[in-house]
Amino acid sequence: MPGRLHIVATPLGNTGDCSPRAREILASADVVLAEDTRRAGALFTRLGIARKDGAGFISFHDHNEAERIPRILTGLAEGDQVAVISDAGTPLISDPGYRLVAACREQGFEVTPIPGPSAITAALSAAGLPPLPFTFLGFLPRKSGQISRLLATHKETGCTLIFFERKSRLSETLALANEILGSRPICIARELTKDFEEFITGNLGALQEMQLDLKGEITVIIGPPEAGGVSSEAEVLEVLGEEREAGGKPKEIAHRATARLRGFTAKMVYEMMRHS
Repeated sequence: MPGRLHIVATPLGNTGDCSPRAREILASADVVLAEDTRRAGALFTRLGIARKDGAGFISFHDHNEAERIPRILTGLAEGDQVAVISDAGTPLISDPGYRLVAACREQGFEVTPIPGPSAITAALSAAGLPPLPFTFLGFLPRKSGQISRLLATHKETGCTLIFFERKSRLSETLALANEILGSRPICIARELTKDFEEFITGNLGALQEMQLDLKGEITVIIGPPEAGGVSSEAEVLEVLGEEREAGGKPKEIAHRATARLRGFTAKMVYEMMRHS
């Protein structure tokens, strides 16, 4: 057979989600490209997939993708069946690989997707937020200024936003999202398809009411601004008056008020409090 590159989706956690077609390709491939070859070996063991004689794993990640491509293309030219997997889910979506696919297309090698699990579609399908249109942001940048600029570019699109986040940065990132995007519905999907799968819903304007000290793999879905247009200044002042009566520190009052308003960020409401 002529060489072919197979993009193979693997389970997020539940091994029952591995399709028969994916199993067949992984068992028969001459080479499997994996982010972490040890994790790949453990996955094959859990799935009960036996590698054929002479077949091996090759590490393939952000730091070595460019140097690996010529070797892979040579193998394809010799007829290799090559499978690409990520640590979990669908490869390339938030992982390396698109340069390899582009190189294969340029050289005339067939590239075949073997569809299956994806944290993006799994989270979106069960979040209870508008699914279309949506924008996937991958892992957010490391620095808060970069995150702010990225979110600001999507503020007016009306899209549902989806991204992956590390548990250690979740609270900080969502607080920043509230400042940039304002009060919006949110869903945090944790440990998708695993024993401790959990969906936590709430609002960016009321983060203090949400449990954000979480463990495991986290996917964040932020819905578009809620229907009904932007709250008027009179509405803002009325809500602020009610929240002031309830008591609390100014920033706490601003966050509570933001959760009840449309089109206002906590920072905007806080500034209005200072001048009213």
